[in-house]
Amino acid sequence: MKENLLYERKNGFSGLDESTKAKINGFCDEYKDALSTAKTEREFCAMSVKLLEKAGFENLDEKKSLSAGDKVFCVNRGKSVLAFVIGTEPIKNGVNIVGAHIDSPRLDLKPWPLFEDSGIAFLKTHYYGGIRKYQWYNIPLALHGVVVKKDGTAINIVIGEDKNDPIFCIADLLPHLASKYNAQKLSEAFDAEKLNVIAGNIPFDDAEKEKVKHGIMKMISEKYGIYETDFMSSELELVPAFKARDLGFDRSMIAGYGHDDRVCAYTALRALADLKTPKRTAVCLLVDKEEVGSMGNTGMQSRNFENVLAKVCSLCEGSYSELVLRECLSNSECLSADVGAAFDPNFPEVFEKNNTPYINQGLLLTKYTGARGKSGSSDASAEFVAKIRNIFEENDVLWQTGELGRVDIGGGGTIAQFVANLDVDVIDCGVALLGMHSPNEIAGKFDVYMAYKGYKAFMNS
Repeated sequence: MKENLLYERKNGFSGLDESTKAKINGFCDEYKDALSTAKTEREFCAMSVKLLEKAGFENLDEKKSLSAGDKVFCVNRGKSVLAFVIGTEPIKNGVNIVGAHIDSPRLDLKPWPLFEDSGIAFLKTHYYGGIRKYQWYNIPLALHGVVVKKDGTAINIVIGEDKNDPIFCIADLLPHLASKYNAQKLSEAFDAEKLNVIAGNIPFDDAEKEKVKHGIMKMISEKYGIYETDFMSSELELVPAFKARDLGFDRSMIAGYGHDDRVCAYTALRALADLKTPKRTAVCLLVDKEEVGSMGNTGMQSRNFENVLAKVCSLCEGSYSELVLRECLSNSECLSADVGAAFDPNFPEVFEKNNTPYINQGLLLTKYTGARGKSGSSDASAEFVAKIRNIFEENDVLWQTGELGRVDIGGGGTIAQFVANLDVDVIDCGVALLGMHSPNEIAGKFDVYMAYKGYKAFMNS
């Protein structure tokens, strides 16, 4: 009774044996590699398919029927992935879903991005998701994405990741000339239309005007076979050009771009890939567009998840039944795998210390999200929270709870509300980050491993 009477926080590394620490570090090394190489939703989707195929998963479109132990996946337009391990129970009994998103805040190129001003060529950008604009100045940027020509040919582009590649950058104003801007609000001092990325400076002498722009476009055309009009049918993103690295003397944390939400996506994917045949069918749901409201046909608000689940139900049952699909959804449970904001002692005024997560203190359970009066929230039921607690504790998964900042200061949304709208029990469950939505977010290694362990335990329950 004395041990259980009060809740006591603890650092997950406290008292850990060396073999467990080695296991955590090994897993996190593999995660760092994934985070460093798959920096866009398309790249993470492609990496996921390779990981799944290596683990024995087959393309759902190639299956005529499904039975216990089968492992299948489905890709939605190259930007989201659904993977299943079929369980021993009937599909109408419901599925266990771990759903994360694979898009991250970034700078997208505008449809007509290239322009010249005062002898410098620039790329115009439109920021994607919630960013603090000043954080994107004077850092090395890499260009990732795809250009689709009018004949349908897709040209994949990655510039800035190889040590021999050039990088890109947005130049900030020197402090000697910034007194006017120092007196302004951050929202006013950093104009979104000034997030112009330096692209080059050498003129093409044969051009009559915009000589530098012509020179850059000539280089791009010669290397990739594309023209300026092809930018209109492209998806090109600027992301930080550095790799994920260990942080701290003790290497207890990972600093890198895209923890939100690839830390949850990767751990969920690995959990499913390492799963044996479960009782209930296990699902890893990786979607796009969460950072901009989960809109579009690759986001959680689309019908794609329902459509794919309907196909899986049909292949399990031998024929399609709307009733079986609806029963399956109503009996299903989901961990909305998304990150939270860890307590930062440098900014204690925006947190409520009793109800905030802490770095390396375990997997984060967030009963409700939303903002100010829980607006836009999915509030998990007490019964479902109790069930998840029990699963974690039975499987030695250290967990903690938290909100996203003080009431009326913080708040945010995840895919949970859209999953709940399908009549599915759902709770947010992920990794607490420092510096969330910055180009260099920070995650605790213990928390990363607990995410993998917790998601696997839930999928197997």
